[in-house]
Amino acid sequence: MTAPPRIPFPVVDEVSRHCAQDAEPETVHIEVHLPGRLDRDRLRTAFTEALRRHPRVLVREARGPWYRRRYEWELTDGPDVEVVRFAPPGAAALRDARTRALTEAPALTASPPVRLEVVPRGGPSGGPAGGGEGDAPVPPPGGTALVLTLNHTALDGPACLRIVATAAEIYGGRDNAPAAPPVRPADAPQAPPDLPSNWSPPARVAPGRPGTVPGNGLLVTELTLPHRPKGSPYTVNDQLMAATALTLAHWNREHGARPRPLRITMPVDDRPRDAGMPIGNGTRLVEVPFTPEELDAAPMPELLRRTARRTRALKALSRPQLGHGAALLTAPWAPVACRAALTRALRRTAAPWTSTTLLSNIGRIPYPLDFGEEAGRALAVWFSAPARMPRGLTFTTASTAGRLHLSLRWSRTLLGHGDAVRLRELFTHHLHATEATP
Repeated sequence: MTAPPRIPFPVVDEVSRHCAQDAEPETVHIEVHLPGRLDRDRLRTAFTEALRRHPRVLVREARGPWYRRRYEWELTDGPDVEVVRFAPPGAAALRDARTRALTEAPALTASPPVRLEVVPRGGPSGGPAGGGEGDAPVPPPGGTALVLTLNHTALDGPACLRIVATAAEIYGGRDNAPAAPPVRPADAPQAPPDLPSNWSPPARVAPGRPGTVPGNGLLVTELTLPHRPKGSPYTVNDQLMAATALTLAHWNREHGARPRPLRITMPVDDRPRDAGMPIGNGTRLVEVPFTPEELDAAPMPELLRRTARRTRALKALSRPQLGHGAALLTAPWAPVACRAALTRALRRTAAPWTSTTLLSNIGRIPYPLDFGEEAGRALAVWFSAPARMPRGLTFTTASTAGRLHLSLRWSRTLLGHGDAVRLRELFTHHLHATEATP
């Protein structure tokens, strides 16, 4: 019998594998709301076929001795486990599916490390989820929520959404090709942006009123997309970035934290969105800095222009996904068990220098996610990124049908549900403030 083909873990996968823990699993949650209902057998067939069309997702961690120098993925011909599950209807069904997305990571030892739960809708909102609350607008009676859970060691949100788009096309028989990205005028040559120094530890999110149970909490909501005057030198992503920084500065002032510079991690994804999109962890991370003075005194138009200069410059940088240090740590100079221990120790040592929070803006969902006449097109799509300490809080945004879908995800050792509600209020207020014009 021929052994399955193998590929070494890329840098992001290996670092995530080294630092995995049960208390706060590294999962990515995706939630797609449809207006209609789905046929079980057709959906299961369509999703399985979509996995086969993107074979890089059909992986499991290969076994190996403790002294091996690399983790490796085994590529499989098909799923090892049943990927699609159907939740029984009920008022708590969506809440429970969200909770599982935060607490139960798909195993790396079975292919693929993805789970899809189909939740029929028709009652009131799902309520609390892992300490949070899903109080966003819901589909009309008869609708469906698709709740996907990914093990972030193997896959990221945009790659999984590509697979969902393929499944929608197979299921509904309709074109789900991505829309063309917005065309923006070329940037005029500019001087290098004034980036604050990264040598001092950034601000941490001030603790709120956490509970006693570990794990992550989740709050999802729907907002109006912020207005942006035509010809503005900044993007909606820059408005979201400025709103996030102002929200955290406001929160920390309310909780008596000493003013410190903020650093906000921003994933950058340059992959194409068509059927040939590389599947896996394909984003690179950059950090956008802000000084306390900029957030306290700068007029909003100037803050937005400064934010735009920084994000453009950081996106243009050519660097490894997690930086040069991570590339060195994952080089096979020692057995993985030794490098894992070193990576965890360095992560603990570097915790004070970890960025304040993460803002992952997926942007406009490029696919219609059209499942055909009976199920319909997606009404809303939410993502949430892991929120382990020392950050303890992440903001994830996406837009569908002209609406902004925001997820707040937090570590329950740092914040409670009431804290998340307050942070949502602050974010909404500051996002609206970015609509100001000179």
